[in-house]
Amino acid sequence: MKSVKEKKERSLGVRLFIKADRCGSPKCAMVRHPYRPGMHGERGRRTVSDYGRQLQEKQKMQLLYGFNNRQMRNLFKAHAQEEIFLRLEMRLDHVVFLLGFAKSPRIARQLVSHGHVHVNGRKVTIPSFHVKIGDEIRIRPESRDSKVFEDIHARLKQHAAPAWLELLPERLEGKCVSNPSPEDLRLPFDINLVAQFFAR
Repeated sequence: MKSVKEKKERSLGVRLFIKADRCGSPKCAMVRHPYRPGMHGERGRRTVSDYGRQLQEKQKMQLLYGFNNRQMRNLFKAHAQEEIFLRLEMRLDHVVFLLGFAKSPRIARQLVSHGHVHVNGRKVTIPSFHVKIGDEIRIRPESRDSKVFEDIHARLKQHAAPAWLELLPERLEGKCVSNPSPEDLRLPFDINLVAQFFAR
């Protein structure tokens, strides 16, 4: 059964890996039904206006990070675009995902919220927590026998973290060793169009 968020992925025409393993398999909704949901979806995607494209990119960002409209508006109002890039890339939940500790951004957000992640030896439950250079991130020792981590060692053997993060797979730990550069950014939305949407 397809979820509401999977339908949203199809509507936006982008794979955001909401369902983790399923999104990388033939069962992925975007693979099985690569068109908009609804009775007219297979007719193809209609021409989208400039505003429509801005709105779609904003919705992609919302779906990926779990933002609401107020949070996004405040983010773009208070920070320059370059700073927003760093704030998105260095969110704790995103770092947990990039280190390979979670199979999807959504699962990473849940792991942090449920207290499974330590930063510098202390439990942090705020997904938007800003990771800084020198911060050490690890899976909470008491959580390592949880079902959600049952295959983590096998997964991490195949995982390559970005250059600005150091991964110690045998210890289920990672460290932020530098700030990411714009070239490191691999987000499935156009942040310039999102900025244009909130600049209206």
